[in-house]
Amino acid sequence: MSKQIGILRVGVTVAASAAFVLSWSSGFLVPAMAPAEISPLALLVWRFVPLAAVLLVVVGLTRAARGVTSADVRRQALIGLFAQFGYCTAVYAAIASGVAAGTTALIDAVQPLVVAVLVGPLLGLRVRGAQWAGLLAGAVGVVLVVRSQLEGSGAHPAAYLWPAAAMACLIVGTFLQRRSASRTGTLVTLTIHVTATAAALILVAVVSGDLVPPASASFWLAAGFAAAFPTLAAYGLYWWLLRRVGITALNALLFLIAPTTAAAGALLLGEPLTPVTVLGFGLCAAGVAAVLVSEARGGADSDRDATMAAVSARK
Repeated sequence: MSKQIGILRVGVTVAASAAFVLSWSSGFLVPAMAPAEISPLALLVWRFVPLAAVLLVVVGLTRAARGVTSADVRRQALIGLFAQFGYCTAVYAAIASGVAAGTTALIDAVQPLVVAVLVGPLLGLRVRGAQWAGLLAGAVGVVLVVRSQLEGSGAHPAAYLWPAAAMACLIVGTFLQRRSASRTGTLVTLTIHVTATAAALILVAVVSGDLVPPASASFWLAAGFAAAFPTLAAYGLYWWLLRRVGITALNALLFLIAPTTAAAGALLLGEPLTPVTVLGFGLCAAGVAAVLVSEARGGADSDRDATMAAVSARK
């Protein structure tokens, strides 16, 4: 019975991981595919504002926020400002400045290596040798996947600071969440993050004059898609997987974002896809597999040690 439960648990985690990679990757494509006349800031504002209203109603009806303190709200609002407002604003600014969607994803994909370096001193966690090997293989794969997109780019060199800023914001938000003794479920966490982001975007849009949305159907289609997938699905799965599989395994999955974005960019935006890209896909997949297998073995070893300790205590 426990074996069947374990298989089901693994299946749910794998399905959630695949959905996370696909939904997160779509976030790079939305601003790139949006019509040129649509303001990226207006698209961001109306991606978050309606979703915040819906989530607040759902939380109110389900009473999911019972027991949540004002300190919890402040903590999660700060995390949301880094992980959603800072990250999404920087990604949209990068693509609006001419940085290709795949290249933006490439720079963001450096995050797992940065996190792997920081988990020791900041969280007291150990990254195993097999995990380091997997992370490095994934990094090489990411570079191969999007190398061709760096050639002939018309973006100003300073524009490449935007995806770096996005990466930094998500790292800060992830570490704050991992270090906090969170008492909020995924729904409440996501609601606070989206609401804080929506409020910050409204202030910025009022100052810049981009608050009023266009009446075109293409705008609302793009905003609705962005709210449903790269926001609701991707961020919800991000925080859920962070609690379920841990920070190292989750960040290994981020290596798959760049290849997935590059593949979708080739199909939808005509970005180049070469044999070198396919080789990069293989390295990314191998790197993620190495990290996840090592994480699973580490968890099994911990469970075994705990069981043996319990048996010894009974004796």
